[in-house]
Amino acid sequence: MKKILIVDDDTALRTALIRYLEKRSYSVRQAASGLEGLAQFEEDQPDLVVSDVIMPEMDGLEFCRRLRSLRTGQLVPFIFLSSRSEVEDRVQGHLIGADDYLIKPFEPRELLAKIEAQLERSRRMHSEIVRLMQQSGAVVEPAAPALTPLPLTPAEEKVFWEVIQGHTNKQIGDHLFVSPRTVQTHLSNILSKLHLENRSQLVRYAFEKGYRPPTPETVLPDESA
Repeated sequence: MKKILIVDDDTALRTALIRYLEKRSYSVRQAASGLEGLAQFEEDQPDLVVSDVIMPEMDGLEFCRRLRSLRTGQLVPFIFLSSRSEVEDRVQGHLIGADDYLIKPFEPRELLAKIEAQLERSRRMHSEIVRLMQQSGAVVEPAAPALTPLPLTPAEEKVFWEVIQGHTNKQIGDHLFVSPRTVQTHLSNILSKLHLENRSQLVRYAFEKGYRPPTPETVLPDESA
Protein backbone atom coordinates (compact mmCIF):
# COMPACT_ATOMS: atom_id res chain seq x y z
CA MET A 1 0.00 0.00 0.00
CA LYS A 2 1.51 3.33 -1.11
CA LYS A 3 1.83 6.05 1.53
CA ILE A 4 0.84 9.66 0.86
CA LEU A 5 1.49 12.65 3.11
CA ILE A 6 -1.12 15.46 2.84
CA VAL A 7 0.10 18.83 4.17
CA ASP A 8 -2.60 21.53 4.31
CA ASP A 9 -3.98 23.82 7.02
CA ASP A 10 -7.54 23.35 5.72
CA THR A 11 -8.93 20.61 7.97
CA ALA A 12 -12.02 20.02 5.81
CA LEU A 13 -9.92 19.59 2.67
CA ARG A 14 -7.50 17.22 4.40
CA THR A 15 -10.37 15.12 5.70
CA ALA A 16 -12.00 14.93 2.27
CA LEU A 17 -8.73 13.99 0.55
CA ILE A 18 -7.90 11.36 3.15
CA ARG A 19 -11.34 9.80 2.71
CA TYR A 20 -11.06 9.89 -1.08
CA LEU A 21 -7.56 8.41 -1.23
CA GLU A 22 -8.09 5.76 1.43
CA LYS A 23 -11.08 4.47 -0.56
CA ARG A 24 -8.61 3.96 -3.38
CA SER A 25 -6.28 1.86 -1.22
CA TYR A 26 -3.74 4.51 -0.26
CA SER A 27 -2.36 4.91 3.26
CA VAL A 28 -2.60 8.61 4.12
CA ARG A 29 -0.94 10.71 6.83
CA GLN A 30 -1.65 14.38 7.41
CA ALA A 31 -0.06 17.59 8.68
CA ALA A 32 -1.38 21.14 9.10
CA SER A 33 1.83 23.02 8.28
CA GLY A 34 5.19 22.59 6.61
CA LEU A 35 6.84 22.32 10.00
CA GLU A 36 4.56 19.47 11.01
CA GLY A 37 4.96 17.97 7.55
CA LEU A 38 8.74 17.76 7.96
CA ALA A 39 8.33 16.00 11.30
CA GLN A 40 5.87 13.52 9.76
CA PHE A 41 8.21 12.92 6.81
CA GLU A 42 11.20 12.17 9.02
CA GLU A 43 9.15 9.86 11.24
CA ASP A 44 7.80 7.74 8.38
CA GLN A 45 8.91 8.54 4.84
CA PRO A 46 5.95 8.56 2.42
CA ASP A 47 5.96 7.53 -1.22
CA LEU A 48 4.54 10.92 -2.27
CA VAL A 49 3.79 14.35 -0.78
CA VAL A 50 0.83 16.62 -1.57
CA SER A 51 1.16 20.11 -0.08
CA ASP A 52 -0.65 23.43 0.06
CA VAL A 53 1.40 26.59 -0.52
CA ILE A 54 -0.13 29.12 1.91
CA MET A 55 0.11 27.75 5.46
CA PRO A 56 1.02 29.07 8.93
CA GLU A 57 4.35 28.39 10.71
CA MET A 58 6.03 27.25 7.49
CA ASP A 59 4.51 27.68 4.03
CA GLY A 60 4.59 25.06 1.31
CA LEU A 61 7.45 26.67 -0.61
CA GLU A 62 9.76 26.59 2.40
CA PHE A 63 8.55 23.07 3.22
CA CYS A 64 9.42 21.88 -0.28
CA ARG A 65 12.78 23.65 -0.15
CA ARG A 66 13.70 22.01 3.16
CA LEU A 67 12.43 18.63 2.04
CA ARG A 68 14.61 18.75 -1.06
CA SER A 69 17.61 19.66 1.10
CA LEU A 70 17.24 16.33 2.92
CA ARG A 71 19.05 13.37 1.41
CA THR A 72 15.92 11.25 1.82
CA GLY A 73 13.65 13.94 0.37
CA GLN A 74 15.33 14.59 -2.94
CA LEU A 75 13.54 11.96 -5.01
CA VAL A 76 10.14 11.77 -3.30
CA PRO A 77 7.38 12.93 -5.72
CA PHE A 78 5.98 16.30 -4.59
CA ILE A 79 2.71 17.89 -5.78
CA PHE A 80 1.60 21.42 -4.87
CA LEU A 81 -2.06 22.30 -4.30
CA SER A 82 -2.61 26.05 -4.37
CA SER A 83 -5.11 28.83 -4.98
CA ARG A 84 -2.23 30.80 -6.50
CA SER A 85 -2.84 30.40 -10.21
CA GLU A 86 -0.42 32.90 -11.76
CA VAL A 87 2.25 31.51 -14.07
CA GLU A 88 4.97 33.00 -11.84
CA ASP A 89 3.63 31.07 -8.85
CA ARG A 90 3.60 27.77 -10.75
CA VAL A 91 7.08 28.41 -12.13
CA GLN A 92 8.38 29.19 -8.64
CA GLY A 93 6.89 25.97 -7.32
CA HIS A 94 8.62 23.91 -10.00
CA LEU A 95 11.93 25.73 -9.56
CA ILE A 96 11.93 25.00 -5.82
CA GLY A 97 11.54 21.29 -6.53
CA ALA A 98 7.87 20.36 -7.01
CA ASP A 99 7.10 17.69 -9.61
CA ASP A 100 3.59 18.98 -10.33
CA TYR A 101 1.27 21.87 -9.46
CA LEU A 102 -2.53 21.74 -9.20
CA ILE A 103 -4.67 24.86 -8.80
CA LYS A 104 -7.55 25.02 -6.29
CA PRO A 105 -10.42 24.37 -6.67
CA PHE A 106 -9.65 21.07 -8.36
CA GLU A 107 -11.30 17.80 -9.27
CA PRO A 108 -10.19 14.93 -6.98
CA ARG A 109 -9.91 12.72 -10.06
CA GLU A 110 -7.31 15.07 -11.52
CA LEU A 111 -5.26 14.96 -8.33
CA LEU A 112 -5.55 11.17 -8.31
CA ALA A 113 -4.31 11.05 -11.91
CA LYS A 114 -1.31 13.21 -11.03
CA ILE A 115 -0.55 11.07 -7.97
CA GLU A 116 -0.69 7.86 -9.98
CA ALA A 117 1.46 9.36 -12.76
CA GLN A 118 4.16 10.42 -10.29
CA LEU A 119 4.12 7.06 -8.49
CA GLU A 120 4.41 5.26 -11.82
CA ARG A 121 7.39 7.43 -12.71
CA SER A 122 9.03 6.51 -9.40
CA ARG A 123 8.29 2.84 -10.05
CA ARG A 124 10.00 3.01 -13.44
CA MET A 125 13.04 4.69 -11.91
CA HIS A 126 13.27 2.00 -9.25
CA SER A 127 12.85 -0.76 -11.84
CA GLU A 128 15.68 0.70 -13.89
CA ILE A 129 17.94 0.78 -10.83
CA VAL A 130 17.09 -2.86 -10.08
CA ARG A 131 17.74 -3.77 -13.73
CA LEU A 132 21.16 -2.13 -13.61
CA MET A 133 21.98 -3.90 -10.38
CA GLN A 134 20.91 -7.26 -11.80
CA GLN A 135 22.89 -6.56 -14.97
CA SER A 136 25.91 -5.82 -12.82
CA GLY A 137 25.39 -9.03 -10.87
CA ALA A 138 25.23 -11.07 -14.07
CA VAL A 139 28.82 -10.23 -14.92
CA VAL A 140 30.29 -10.72 -11.44
CA GLU A 141 31.54 -14.26 -11.07
CA PRO A 142 31.35 -16.07 -7.70
CA ALA A 143 35.14 -16.34 -7.72
CA ALA A 144 35.64 -12.60 -8.24
CA PRO A 145 38.11 -10.88 -5.89
CA ALA A 146 36.71 -9.74 -2.57
CA LEU A 147 35.22 -6.27 -2.55
CA THR A 148 36.95 -3.46 -0.73
CA PRO A 149 35.61 -3.45 2.85
CA LEU A 150 33.16 -0.65 3.50
CA PRO A 151 34.26 1.93 6.12
CA LEU A 152 31.05 1.32 8.04
CA THR A 153 30.00 -0.04 11.41
CA PRO A 154 28.11 -3.38 11.40
CA ALA A 155 24.80 -1.55 11.92
CA GLU A 156 25.54 0.90 9.10
CA GLU A 157 26.49 -1.97 6.80
CA LYS A 158 23.13 -3.64 7.39
CA VAL A 159 21.40 -0.41 6.40
CA PHE A 160 23.69 -0.08 3.35
CA TRP A 161 22.56 -3.44 1.96
CA GLU A 162 18.91 -2.59 2.59
CA VAL A 163 19.14 0.85 0.92
CA ILE A 164 20.72 -0.45 -2.30
CA GLN A 165 17.74 -2.78 -2.66
CA GLY A 166 15.49 0.28 -2.81
CA HIS A 167 13.84 -0.10 0.59
CA THR A 168 12.43 2.93 2.44
CA ASN A 169 13.47 3.90 5.97
CA LYS A 170 10.22 2.42 7.29
CA GLN A 171 10.79 -0.90 5.48
CA ILE A 172 14.40 -1.02 6.67
CA GLY A 173 13.29 -0.30 10.22
CA ASP A 174 10.79 -3.14 10.03
CA HIS A 175 13.45 -5.52 8.68
CA LEU A 176 16.09 -4.55 11.25
CA PHE A 177 13.73 -3.91 14.19
CA VAL A 178 14.78 -0.27 14.67
CA SER A 179 12.97 3.05 14.24
CA PRO A 180 12.96 4.94 10.90
CA ARG A 181 14.77 7.76 12.71
CA THR A 182 17.59 5.37 13.67
CA VAL A 183 17.75 4.18 10.07
CA GLN A 184 18.03 7.79 8.91
CA THR A 185 20.89 8.42 11.35
CA HIS A 186 22.78 5.40 10.01
CA LEU A 187 22.06 6.45 6.42
CA SER A 188 23.37 9.96 7.05
CA ASN A 189 26.56 8.46 8.50
CA ILE A 190 26.93 6.15 5.50
CA LEU A 191 26.56 8.99 3.01
CA SER A 192 29.02 11.12 4.95
CA LYS A 193 31.65 8.35 5.15
CA LEU A 194 31.32 7.54 1.45
CA HIS A 195 31.25 11.23 0.46
CA LEU A 196 27.87 10.91 -1.21
CA GLU A 197 24.85 13.24 -1.23
CA ASN A 198 21.75 11.03 -1.51
CA ARG A 199 20.29 7.55 -1.99
CA SER A 200 20.58 7.66 -5.77
CA GLN A 201 24.30 8.32 -5.54
CA LEU A 202 24.61 5.48 -3.01
CA VAL A 203 22.92 3.03 -5.38
CA ARG A 204 25.15 4.19 -8.25
CA TYR A 205 28.20 3.86 -5.99
CA ALA A 206 27.22 0.27 -5.14
CA PHE A 207 26.63 -0.51 -8.82
CA GLU A 208 29.97 0.94 -9.93
CA LYS A 209 31.95 -0.70 -7.11
CA GLY A 210 30.41 -4.12 -7.71
CA TYR A 211 28.28 -4.41 -4.57
CA ARG A 212 25.18 -6.48 -5.30
CA PRO A 213 21.96 -6.69 -3.28
CA PRO A 214 22.23 -9.81 -1.11
CA THR A 215 20.63 -13.01 -2.35
CA PRO A 216 20.21 -16.33 -0.47
CA GLU A 217 23.63 -17.29 -1.83
CA THR A 218 25.27 -14.02 -0.81
CA VAL A 219 27.22 -14.13 2.45
CA LEU A 220 27.31 -10.75 4.17
CA PRO A 221 30.29 -9.65 6.25
CA ASP A 222 30.39 -11.00 9.78
CA GLU A 223 28.11 -8.74 11.84
CA SER A 224 30.06 -9.45 15.00
CA ALA A 225 33.26 -8.07 13.53
